[in-house]
Amino acid sequence: MDLTPKVKFLGMTFDLTVIIGSVVAAILVFLLVTALTRKLTIRPSGKQNVMEYVIDFISGITGIMMEKKESYKYISFALTTFLFIMISNLLGVIVIVTAEVAGPIPQLGITADMLKSTHEVSWFKSPTSDLNVTVAMAGAVLIYSHFAGVVKHPGTYVKDYFKPYAWMLPFNIIDELAKPVTHAARLWANIFAGEVLILILRQGTLYLTALPLAAWMGFSVFVGVIQAYIFTVLAMVYIGQKVSAE
Repeated sequence: MDLTPKVKFLGMTFDLTVIIGSVVAAILVFLLVTALTRKLTIRPSGKQNVMEYVIDFISGITGIMMEKKESYKYISFALTTFLFIMISNLLGVIVIVTAEVAGPIPQLGITADMLKSTHEVSWFKSPTSDLNVTVAMAGAVLIYSHFAGVVKHPGTYVKDYFKPYAWMLPFNIIDELAKPVTHAARLWANIFAGEVLILILRQGTLYLTALPLAAWMGFSVFVGVIQAYIFTVLAMVYIGQKVSAE
C-alpha cells in the first residue's frame, strides 16, 4: 500500500489520512441523519420514510440477541455504528486521493528510505482500511459489552466464565480475547484488499482496466455495506451475550 503522512504528538504517532477519513465519515453521518430527520410529520413520506426504514432495519439487528425492551436502548448505538462504518467503507471506493512526493518530508514522517519503494503518498482513503481503526472499534465494543454485562448482571457475568465447567475458565477467557481480533480483522481485510485492487487497476492501461475497475468498484460498494452490517450484528451479539439474563 502507498505511504501515508504521519505526525508525532506527545510521543504518539497519528496517521493524518486516517484522521481525515474518520472526520469526513463522521461529518457525513451527521449531515445524513440531520437531513433525513428534519421536519418530521405524523404521516411520513419521502426522506422520513427512508430514515424510518433504516431505524426498523437497525431495530431488527438489536433484537437478535436480546429482548425487545432491552434492545431499544442500543438502537442509537447500532445506528451510529452501522452508518459510520458503511460510509467509511465507501469513501475509498468513491474517492482515493494520492500525491507524488519528490523528496523526503520529515515533518510528515516521510523519509528517504520510504521513498525508495514508492513516491506516492495517500491523503484520503477509507479509514476502515487501516487495521488500527478496526482494532480500536472492535476493542471499544469489547470493553463496552463487558461493562454493560457487569452493570446489568454482575453475578451472572462472573459465573458465565465457569460454564459449563469450572476448568473451562481459561478457554472462556481466550474466547473473549479472540472476539475482537476476528471482529477487527474481518472488516479490515475486506476493505483493505478491495482498495489495493482498486489502486492496482487505476494504474493499469485505461482501455484494459476500465471495465474490470467499474465492476470491482460496484462489488466493493456491496462488500462495504455487507461488512458494515456484519460488524454491527456481531457488536450487538457480543453486547447481547453480556446483558441478556439466562
